[in-house]
Amino acid sequence: MPLTEPKLATIEDYELLPEGAPYQLINGELIMSPSPTYFHQTITTNILLTLGNFVKSNDLGRIVSAPLDVRLSDRDVFQPDLVFVRKERLPMTGRDKINIIPDLVIEILSPSNAYYDLTHKKNIYCQYGVEEYWIVDPEEQTIEIMRKDGEFYRTVSLTRSPGILQSPMFPGFSAKTEEVFAF
Repeated sequence: MPLTEPKLATIEDYELLPEGAPYQLINGELIMSPSPTYFHQTITTNILLTLGNFVKSNDLGRIVSAPLDVRLSDRDVFQPDLVFVRKERLPMTGRDKINIIPDLVIEILSPSNAYYDLTHKKNIYCQYGVEEYWIVDPEEQTIEIMRKDGEFYRTVSLTRSPGILQSPMFPGFSAKTEEVFAF
């Protein structure tokens, strides 16, 4: 008896899920993500408030938090923790979804998602043109900022708490890493 390949899920399958279902479509597989921890959400809020205030006060664009679908292909729909879209590109976004590739994606690692954030999702973000990718590691209290450099991301900074977080995407922005990880 011949073995058959498992059927990969598509964007159509993903869109049949109920609103708020805790899934991402990663390489054609529906991957369930449990709710983030309180510390994870605290870090998300700290970055959103700090970076969000800078973005807003300098009229740079918009930063938003998950859950929000970012469709990258018919086999990849991710829900990054935070995304940023530059002001000049905002008219291309939709009201329900981000219909364009974000300029920045920030992923905060959790035991359930670290593998995907550090491998497949990272590669897909780069392939589709996300200019800057941040990996925030709550356990190590580090923030790695990577910039697209051709076909790959190149680490431009790895900040450990205590330290100062700065990003090439946001000249003039800085934040104490201990404030990012403040609980």
